[in-house]
Amino acid sequence: MNVFERYSPFIQDYIYRSGWQSLRAVQNAAGDAIFGTDENVLLTASTASGKTEAAFFPILTLLDESPSATVGVLYIAPLKALINDQFGRLTELCEEEGISVTRWHGDSNQTAKRKLIKKPSGILQITPESLESLLINKHMEIPSLFGDLRFIVIDEIHSLLRADRGLQTFCLIERLCSLAGCDPRRIGLSATIGNPSLAGKFLSAGSNRKTVIPQFDGGKEVWRLSMEHFYNTPPQADEGKAGNALTPPLEQPTDKAPLAADPGIGYIFEHTKGKKCLVFTNSREECEAVCQQLRQYCEANHEPDRFLIHHGNLSASYRESAEEEMKDDDSYMSVCATATLELGIDVGRLERAFQIDAPFTVSGFLQRMGRTGRRGDPSEMWFVMREDHQEARAMLPDSIPWYLIQGIALVQLYIEERFVEPPRTERMPFSLLYHQTMSTLASHGEMTPAELASRVLTLSAFCYIGKEDYQTLLRHLIETDHINRTENGGLILGITGERIVNNYKFYAVFRENVEYTVRSGSEQLGTIVKPPPIGDKIAIAGRVWVVEDVDHKRREVFCTLVKGNIPAYFGDVAGDINTRILERMYAVLREDKQYPYLMSHAVSRLADARETFRKSLMSERPLVHLGGNMWALFPWVGTYAFLATERFLKIRCGKKLGLKGLQSSRPYYMQFTMQASEEEFYETVCKEAQTEFDPLEIVYPNEIPVFEKYDEYVPPSLVRKGFAHGILDIEDMKKHILVWQKFIT
Repeated sequence: MNVFERYSPFIQDYIYRSGWQSLRAVQNAAGDAIFGTDENVLLTASTASGKTEAAFFPILTLLDESPSATVGVLYIAPLKALINDQFGRLTELCEEEGISVTRWHGDSNQTAKRKLIKKPSGILQITPESLESLLINKHMEIPSLFGDLRFIVIDEIHSLLRADRGLQTFCLIERLCSLAGCDPRRIGLSATIGNPSLAGKFLSAGSNRKTVIPQFDGGKEVWRLSMEHFYNTPPQADEGKAGNALTPPLEQPTDKAPLAADPGIGYIFEHTKGKKCLVFTNSREECEAVCQQLRQYCEANHEPDRFLIHHGNLSASYRESAEEEMKDDDSYMSVCATATLELGIDVGRLERAFQIDAPFTVSGFLQRMGRTGRRGDPSEMWFVMREDHQEARAMLPDSIPWYLIQGIALVQLYIEERFVEPPRTERMPFSLLYHQTMSTLASHGEMTPAELASRVLTLSAFCYIGKEDYQTLLRHLIETDHINRTENGGLILGITGERIVNNYKFYAVFRENVEYTVRSGSEQLGTIVKPPPIGDKIAIAGRVWVVEDVDHKRREVFCTLVKGNIPAYFGDVAGDINTRILERMYAVLREDKQYPYLMSHAVSRLADARETFRKSLMSERPLVHLGGNMWALFPWVGTYAFLATERFLKIRCGKKLGLKGLQSSRPYYMQFTMQASEEEFYETVCKEAQTEFDPLEIVYPNEIPVFEKYDEYVPPSLVRKGFAHGILDIEDMKKHILVWQKFIT
């Protein structure tokens, strides 16, 4: 098929106006799949490869040839910022043909939403949370809005493959299609899919179509990559050593940061000068701290402030200002950011990305590096790994630079194996089951238990949950007033349930903290948790403010800008690290291989870590004696298998081993005291791992492990069951433990 000739004339005109010489491989492949089949399509190609156009050119051509009587395309994206970015691109593509593009999220225009309700057409862009709200609050409008829906485009689908939010998205798609009586094709877009066939099944779940995954040559990836290590105080790892550093691939630091400055932040400060960069952190707290420090360096050097900030707790005005600044090719501002700028936003001619410490996933690394190299230049990322010097009496595990080793493992896994984390399947999402039950009752009104079950339990997300468990949930919700029985046996929301559903935070299934809006005069800065007393200071928007007043009833904090440097707190952030990363970390420490992207400090620190690894016998056995009755265990498994191992040791093996005081640094190691010998440890643990047991046996007695947002409303028995069978990775744990049999003589 000549895909270009198949496009509608207005698409061809757009391509000519844009000065394209030819279509890219992904655009030809997508055209063949969308024009040539009636199936769902999963497009996987590198960042900035033109996936959005690859999907929308044929979709808009088909709609141009056979116009839809309602909204023709539903575009779902995980972030408002991504919707805002794509809105401009799609509007430019569609306006000449008169195709409407409407944004629908919390910050978007109400007039445009009302206009779409009156006259549904074109493309609707929406987040999963706003789609949930639409199904509840505009239930009667769904058929007229989507009755002739042809396509659902799910952007950055990889971000929805491993948590309840992704399952929620597909529940909403199935519910919408059932309500509207439509059968749209699904188009998934992503730069980082680890297991395309598994992701294709995920994309098709609940639809009547298979998924086509086009294969094409995406060309050679070229990276500029460096990784440096810094102790937070002198000396650095290579000081006093000679001849052990590789020639670094990028320019050497001149480090003109203020005296006594944090050397890692000083390194970033110096190498963002005169360039447009992103500085990624793994938490909002760290993002605030780094931005504060970088701005202080500007002040100390008598330079204009050249740093902005972007994370989920900032107000829309702060986030959008940073996004617009990034798109300005004449700007040399840099932005400190979290995952909010990780996904496919076009940030213009971005020259360099920095990553402080290692991200949790290969996917995250690839997405963050993919923000650069968007104008024909190679993608470029500089890792900056930081740690404190170990105290003289520190235990052995503290002497390993875990973030440095993790960063190397992430890079090597992708270079050597093209590994990216696969979807999480076979879960029992009872928190989401509660949420979708309440949402369905809120939108439909009174329903019989059988009707409710037929609408909710049949959704593909709940394929591992049986009728008995659902009956247990419904009985509990009736007892707790979340649901009421009517006189004729129907089910409706109870007063307690209404109070939960009617709160705007109900639409999201990810956990949130109780937040206070922070204001300075007329300016809204963002939100924080746990506001301090009046007179204390808070950190937000990369600056420090003194609290003037706190309104606990309205959850508002009023403050004034001051100078200073304090930590921020936005709530806990959990990391989900795959077992393959831990296994590759072990290999990094065990092998003698050098990595060309390591800078001089990092080369020396890695050499020190490898020497410690060998001398301590960590390279030989997972259990290491720390002295006396103290031991350290290095399981080399991912987050959820590590959680299972902790519980397995305490509950199944604890008494037999005389094991006490187990403390963990997840998912790297755990320390404990033990009365048994090393030989007895391996014998006991391997024997127990070979014994069949119910996963519920390694949930602590009387424990209710609230893991997801709505677990607190679910019967304790189901919370325990969902945690044991869906969170704890017992299979992976057993597989790794049984390898230890070789240590039994």
